Amino acid sequence: MSQEPIEELAAEIRKLERSIDSLQSDVRLTRLRDKAEDLGTTASGLVERVKESRARGYPFERTLEDKAKDLEQQWVIMRRRVFERIERESESLERELPSVERQVRQVAARANDPTAAQPFLERAERAVEALERKVESAQDSVEGMYDTLKEKVQELVQHLERVEWMLVQLAEATFQLLPTEAGIMAVKAKWDKEGKDDPEGVLFLTDQRLIFEQKQEVATKKVLFITTKKEKVQQLLLEVPVGQIEKAQASRKGLLKHQDHIDVTFARRAPVSAAHFHLEGQNCKTWQALIGQAKAGDFDRDRAIELDQEVVEKVKSAPTRCPKCNAPITQRVLRGMDTIACEYCGHVIRL
Repeated sequence: MSQEPIEELAAEIRKLERSIDSLQSDVRLTRLRDKAEDLGTTASGLVERVKESRARGYPFERTLEDKAKDLEQQWVIMRRRVFERIERESESLERELPSVERQVRQVAARANDPTAAQPFLERAERAVEALERKVESAQDSVEGMYDTLKEKVQELVQHLERVEWMLVQLAEATFQLLPTEAGIMAVKAKWDKEGKDDPEGVLFLTDQRLIFEQKQEVATKKVLFITTKKEKVQQLLLEVPVGQIEKAQASRKGLLKHQDHIDVTFARRAPVSAAHFHLEGQNCKTWQALIGQAKAGDFDRDRAIELDQEVVEKVKSAPTRCPKCNAPITQRVLRGMDTIACEYCGHVIRL
């Protein structure tokens, strides 16, 4: 007898045996148990993550603690039902496995007789495929019990990761926040000036300012167009009070419209009239909305940590004219500022 049919049969048997090896683990729904436990661990850690962000200086979104606590409680209530369902599904699948294993062994027992093995092979393949489908169906059924909760947990986790990243960037920044200023969001960005050396860094939005800090490695030496030496450049390039932002316009660019950009136009007193930023990894429409909310003062109304009213009143009572030359004060007074300077005579006014 030609060895080719025997070799083909041997390959099919090895494939079935690999499937059985996988099924021995799959029917116990081990990965599903692990995924459910991971969700529980993540949900139960949300409250602490919010607490840590508060301690590091994030005062906004006063409902964050309640959201985190609610998601944790939802999982506590749901966990028992999920794992009871996993046990039932697993027991049912495990009862079917021995029959499938026997059918694979029947094929292996006829490894030297492809003709006799063929009907057994077909039955074994159908049995393996049927059990694999049942495993997949069981997994989908159990995951469907907590899909909505999982999405909400992942959404909050993603938001907290961005807040945490912003807090790290603020801690590493070359500039200082004002005493009552707090970061809202930050994103990796390029300040697009339509040149080959456009600066890359971090775009920050606080409740007081829009700030761009260059933070990148730049080539300091090249040999035959190949960079041989770099140095890190980190410097503040732009800071504008949110009150001097006239408009923020989001846009999607690129061949597939997957690049996020935002154009910001500023009032006459700002250091630049406009700036175009290419955002990396965050939605431009989200940034447009955040800038609009900052301009409207929405974040002041959504603080978990209240502002010192004395500081608020100090801003409200700031002079509108210079006491020395009587010229109008055009500089925007931000919370936390102790002095402002008259742009006409240079007189320093204490607030």
